[in-house]
Amino acid sequence: RETKDLSEQEIYKAVLETLAENLSDGVVAPLFFYSIGGVPAMLTYKMINTLDSMIGYKSKRYKQFGMFAARIDDVANFIPARITALLMSLAGLSFKAFRYIFKFGNKHASPNAGYPESALAGILDCQFGGPHMYYGELVYKPFIGEKERNIEYVDFKKTKNINLIVSFISLILIIIISYCIY
Repeated sequence: RETKDLSEQEIYKAVLETLAENLSDGVVAPLFFYSIGGVPAMLTYKMINTLDSMIGYKSKRYKQFGMFAARIDDVANFIPARITALLMSLAGLSFKAFRYIFKFGNKHASPNAGYPESALAGILDCQFGGPHMYYGELVYKPFIGEKERNIEYVDFKKTKNINLIVSFISLILIIIISYCIY
């Protein structure tokens, strides 16, 4: 997303979208892979995710190799993204988040990013997505959420708390799983 012409509200929404998606990619998914395969599985996942971040774009330069990296990342994040969304809904005590997961989760261009973003849109009762500039082209992303409203400081505090709670719950679940298995 090109940032030079974004309004303050568009920046706020981009930050919240990123916080939701990266809760899955950076916290829940690595812990998920650790729980099923230890450190080697977790490191393998992080290599896949990093490769996608580096070259998994749909630009002409990286199309051949980048598409492969993006698809592997899509497969690796399939379960963790949905777990993240469910944990976010529980942490936010939000029925609307559960509803949004099922209503908007599969609307995102990414097969996985839409799930945590939908949960956060439900928790905050806001809307993400819409048209954005990417590499000089206007790209229309589906809207996630129903209520178009201004993002406020309290939304960042709430999102931070949701992310901390989900991180803590994930860690506790991994400890319990590890204890039961080993």
